[in-house]
Amino acid sequence: MLNISNNQLNKKVTLSNYHSYKQAFKPRHYRIFNRFLKVFAIVGIIILFLPWTQNVTGNGYITTLTPEQRPQTIQSPIPGRIESWFVQEGNFVKKGDTILHISEIKNEYQDPRLVERTNQQRDAKSRSVVSYQGKVKALDNQISALNTERSLKLSQARNKLQQARFKIQSDSIDYEASKTNINIAQRQYDRTLTLQTEGIKSVADVEEKRLKLQETQAKLISQENKLLASRNNYINAQLEINRVAAAYADKIAKSRSDQFTAESNQFEAEAQVTKLENQSTNYQLRNDLYYITAPQNGYINKAIKGGIGETFKEGEALVGIMPSDYDLAVETFVDPIDLPLMHLGESVRIQFDGWPAIFFSGWPNASFGTYGGKVVAIETFISENGKFRILIAPDEKENPWPENVRVGSGAYTIALLEDVPIWYELWRQLNGFPPNYYTPDGEEITKTKSK
Repeated sequence: MLNISNNQLNKKVTLSNYHSYKQAFKPRHYRIFNRFLKVFAIVGIIILFLPWTQNVTGNGYITTLTPEQRPQTIQSPIPGRIESWFVQEGNFVKKGDTILHISEIKNEYQDPRLVERTNQQRDAKSRSVVSYQGKVKALDNQISALNTERSLKLSQARNKLQQARFKIQSDSIDYEASKTNINIAQRQYDRTLTLQTEGIKSVADVEEKRLKLQETQAKLISQENKLLASRNNYINAQLEINRVAAAYADKIAKSRSDQFTAESNQFEAEAQVTKLENQSTNYQLRNDLYYITAPQNGYINKAIKGGIGETFKEGEALVGIMPSDYDLAVETFVDPIDLPLMHLGESVRIQFDGWPAIFFSGWPNASFGTYGGKVVAIETFISENGKFRILIAPDEKENPWPENVRVGSGAYTIALLEDVPIWYELWRQLNGFPPNYYTPDGEEITKTKSK
């Protein structure tokens, strides 16, 4: 009642006579309430000294342990057009099963006999290679024949040179003999002329000796001419040797040039044959790519490209597939301030979305519906969301994870750290301090041994 009047009833009316007043203002109630406050204070103080498990929480989702087991899309390495589908969404396919058939859209590959015609070109070029090989062999034989003929011609020219040398020697001897004869004839003529002057010889004898002298002079000139002709023949024989060597060198060089040209054409033809073989193999492999097959056993999730006649580019996703055999893992994210507290092999509690659980943050042993895990990978570079990625695998010592958990479902992770009193944890939370930094026992042992 509000005392807004000057007539104050509380001073005129006594409340002690009423039953409600007696029930509410008994002295016993004060004693019970005081006892309750004392017991509550004692219990609160005891609770402050109870152990509390520090933890680092994170939100993530379910994934697979290895990349090859994760959901993937199937692409076509070549552009094409969808012709027919062989599966439906949700179907199970084995590795190598045909998913869809595509056709070619590029003009240079639309010939149905492209591989056959490419093989014909390759065979024609192969025969051209054989022809060039025969030409190279024929030119090689021609070069061998020219070398043999050159050797014979040079031998013949050297023999002529030797004959010319011997002829020069013979003519030189005859020439010297002619000079000796003319000296003898000159002395005989002079002596006969002297005797004819003295009257011992007749004029006829003088004329006879003069005639013989003239004949001897004529023979000397003839022998000199023969000697000069022999020397000229010797020079011609030397020139013939050089001419034969130069002529056959030119013929052999021309044959070798033709041989090198044939070899070059042969190598070019072989390169074209190899190129055509490569093209033929590529065309055959491209024909095999017209049927898109499953890379592994799994379930068809979604047809990204649907319908018939729809075109697509190379590398464009066509259909999604989920592998049937996989090992579950949880991908979670932690703040950078908590990253030093994460260690490989650390225990983690996981609460899956859709699975009932009762979880007490500081008392994981009293929780229900959570599953155990071990940290198997810690990312060394920050993710796009500003946190570091942690990969968690099932803990073999704990209960197995639910069978109906699907990849992509949400998960709430709690990494268990040190045990501290509750009062310390409250003090840490009020001051905004991070959990206690610690080193697992295994790492401590390793550091001790290394020291």
